[in-house]
Amino acid sequence: MYLIVNGKKYDNLEDDITMRELLDHLKLPAKKIAIERNREIVSKSTYDSVRLNDGDIIEIIHFIGGG
Repeated sequence: MYLIVNGKKYDNLEDDITMRELLDHLKLPAKKIAIERNREIVSKSTYDSVRLNDGDIIEIIHFIGGG
């Protein structure tokens, strides 16, 4: 399966992975990010159940604290 994540093509991913598995693969924490899949926001509560499809376009935004 292939995905486009933040403009970069990933074509070495297993089929039928969840959003949580993608985050694990990318080594990203689920707490301080927001995810958009095909121009729709993905709720954090669905990361374990949302199955990704070939060609999905994912945008991941990291929150950075400061002050």
